[in-house]
Amino acid sequence: MLYVVLAYDIADDRRRDRLARLLTDYLVRVQESVFEGHLGDRRHAEMLEGVADVIDQRFDNVRVYTLCQRCRCTVQALGIAVQAASPEEDAVL
Repeated sequence: MLYVVLAYDIADDRRRDRLARLLTDYLVRVQESVFEGHLGDRRHAEMLEGVADVIDQRFDNVRVYTLCQRCRCTVQALGIAVQAASPEEDAVL
């Protein structure tokens, strides 16, 4: 299971909205343009394929970070932080 952080900068409203709707099928929105969550290899690849289909490679910027468990434990969230569910919590849902 991978812990994925995805951030984007997309100026076009339509593409940005399409991408946000796509990402809600895979990750939890933690900020306006940042999503996080646990994904298996297959879902990760599926999500990246969907992202590539939505964005315009010439203008849009999408960053995807995969964190190991040790790195995940070092993440600090301040303020009204939204937390992505752990894989154990996902299994209960």
